[in-house]
Amino acid sequence: MKNQGVEIDSHVAERLTEETVIWLTTVSSDGTPQPNPVWFYWTGNTFIIYSSPSSAKLKNIYQNPKVSLNFEGAETLGGDVIVFTGEAHPKQSCLAADPRYIRKYSAAAAKRGRTPEDLIAEYSVEIQVVPTKVRIY
Repeated sequence: MKNQGVEIDSHVAERLTEETVIWLTTVSSDGTPQPNPVWFYWTGNTFIIYSSPSSAKLKNIYQNPKVSLNFEGAETLGGDVIVFTGEAHPKQSCLAADPRYIRKYSAAAAKRGRTPEDLIAEYSVEIQVVPTKVRIY
C-alpha cells in the first residue's frame, strides 16, 4: 500500500494496527532530540496523537514540525525497528478525541482509573503526523 510516497507493506500495516505505543521524537530549541512514548491511532495515512496543551513536545513541534516516530524492535536483538519521519500539525481546537482512538485506549485508560472523558480533558490537543518516509531495520 502506498501512502503519500511512503510504502506500507502488510507487516508495517499490522504493526500500525496492533502496537499501542510509538516513540515520538521532537527537537527542543537547543537542538536536543526529545523522544517520548505516546499512544496513537493510525488512520491509514496519518498518525493521530493527543497531547496536553502545556507539554514540551507540543512546544517543540510549534518551533520545528519535523518529527520522527518509531516502534521498538519486536525481536530480541533489536530487529524489526520501524522508523517514520514526517511533519506534525497540532489542532488547538480539538473538541473531542477521534472515536477510533478512544476505542483503542479505553481499556488501558480504565486500568489506570481514567475515563475517555478524562483523557480528552487532559490531552486536548490533537497532533496529526503525516509520514513522508519509512525505514525498516
